Amino acid sequence: MKNQQWLSLNFFSFFITWGIFLPYWTGWLTNEKNLSVGMASIVIGAGMMSRSISNLFLYPIFTIKFSLSVVMKWISILSIIILFLYIPSETFLPLFIITIIFNAIYPNFLPAIESSATILVATDHINYGKSRAYGSIGYAVGLIIVGTFTSLFTDAAIFWIMCIGLLFMAFTMYQKTPDIIQTKPKFTTQKVEYDSILKLLTSSRFLIVLIISILLQGAHTSYYNYGFIYLQEIGVNSFYIGIILNLAILLEIIFFAIADRYFQHLKVSTMYIIASVGSSIRWLIIFLFPNVHIFMISQTLHVVSFGIAHYAFIKYISENLETNQISTAQGLYSAFGMSLINAVLSFGTGFLYEISPQLAFLGMIACTIPALVFTMCTMKRYQY
Repeated sequence: MKNQQWLSLNFFSFFITWGIFLPYWTGWLTNEKNLSVGMASIVIGAGMMSRSISNLFLYPIFTIKFSLSVVMKWISILSIIILFLYIPSETFLPLFIITIIFNAIYPNFLPAIESSATILVATDHINYGKSRAYGSIGYAVGLIIVGTFTSLFTDAAIFWIMCIGLLFMAFTMYQKTPDIIQTKPKFTTQKVEYDSILKLLTSSRFLIVLIISILLQGAHTSYYNYGFIYLQEIGVNSFYIGIILNLAILLEIIFFAIADRYFQHLKVSTMYIIASVGSSIRWLIIFLFPNVHIFMISQTLHVVSFGIAHYAFIKYISENLETNQISTAQGLYSAFGMSLINAVLSFGTGFLYEISPQLAFLGMIACTIPALVFTMCTMKRYQY
């Protein structure tokens, strides 16, 4: 199997499960485990907090001691085992604990596969956008499957589809892996890894890029947590919810397929400005016009709010960091941008959602406006 094909397959398999877990898990907890939106937000927020700590501490330890290939294989197996602990759990406390444990393991696959991608870009000159587009396709497939089966049966199908998705993810990890991904890291220590973290965090340029990325990814908290149940509340059938959520992913697929061709020469700061403005508009129109048609229109902005922001960060680290710094940078991005900020915002947005669902979406401009201002204030001085 060629390196490009291996990367595309594993992006595809992981994002099938991500397309189940990220948008539907809050709904599954409220509809099948009978938690209130507020309680479910606490559970999800605690899980995201666990994810951020794991990305920041456990993931670097794993990648110091083992190759990325071994790390991803163990993540896929352990995730399946832990997921089955949800079956007997019916009350808040066990669901809270299991979610913390599951999030400490399963989401580490994301920085691992992204690190694999960035390394292959640097060493084998593979096309990142082409392979990442398969991740978006996988996410879309996950949404379609869940939408179809929840409309035919009940939201209980979400759990079993997640099980099947994780089994498929484990299967793909045991296909022939690129040699460089199987290579054990050179002898190092945990101290060396944290010295690497400290070195990155004391780089003003990297820190600015990381903060902006964190804000722009954090602005998706309400969408990921409540998009599914919000559409249910305004009367959309589960099958059509899957289709509506897929509108964003279809455009994301197109974006990543053409990103290297059309966006490679744009400055990172320019992409951040575009993402900040597009994201602000996205959440504002959902707040102002609470109906399914406007929500569908807002989905077209996902390629701007998420796609361009994500591509900007990948572009920055692939062009400005050394190969041995890439896993560390990805771990920081995943810990803070994909986890910690979402965890912190989940507690507040859960409160806002119970007052008014639209307020939870409006609250996201508390991330996008500072991201825009910060970019405009720093882009000339730091030239990124």
